Amino acid sequence: MIRTIIWVIYLALYLIYSLPTLWKMMRLNKSIPVEERDQISGAMPKRWSRSLVKLAGAKVNVEGLENVPKQGAVLFVSNHQGDFDIPLLLGYIDKPKGFISKEEVKKVPIVGQWMTVINCVFMQRKDRRQSLQAIDEGANLLRNGHSLVIFPEGTRSKGKEMGRFKAGSFRLALQSGVPIVPISINGSYKLFEEKKLIQPGTVDLKIAKPIYAEQYKDMDVKEIANHVRDVVQEQQLKR
Repeated sequence: MIRTIIWVIYLALYLIYSLPTLWKMMRLNKSIPVEERDQISGAMPKRWSRSLVKLAGAKVNVEGLENVPKQGAVLFVSNHQGDFDIPLLLGYIDKPKGFISKEEVKKVPIVGQWMTVINCVFMQRKDRRQSLQAIDEGANLLRNGHSLVIFPEGTRSKGKEMGRFKAGSFRLALQSGVPIVPISINGSYKLFEEKKLIQPGTVDLKIAKPIYAEQYKDMDVKEIANHVRDVVQEQQLKR
């Protein structure tokens, strides 16, 4: 309980501390090259995310960082065990990235503004038209050099079992032609979801080799979803 209280207080204070930087990032010169601009705007969220994970008492093992393409945008595809998945991916994978997120998060003070700065896309899951618009927006970001993360299960599994990968979000790949980088997260649910309190645990992040457009261009979205899920599942089973 004490760790959880300290963690929440730290989160609130860091968000307030970040405000001057947030205002600067919101006014960042658009003429700066995309990769450089994303590195600048993503620097504080990366530091903040790592500090949140460390404060939780997590030990993080990362494998396969060499599989992340150095140049150009990628679509990261990960399973989703818990709330710590976002700070884990922000903090421990160097390539700047935004997320496909539910619309409600945009309304969270300061957090919503930071997510906009790092090029997150907000989706209303129950509104099909808006969801399709969000996919188009995300594909456009990818084509313009901004990397994104999707959690195709659609919700947290809160445990080891991995759900079905919903196919719709894989239109991002087909529309943009960027490499897909599958990621396996194992153990993040132990940091909060297991006991509904912040607690120490070990998390394994495993990054598979990228799947390039030439490999998936002749597949439909369901085939891509199933293939990527198989890759993530294989990573989960590796020791």
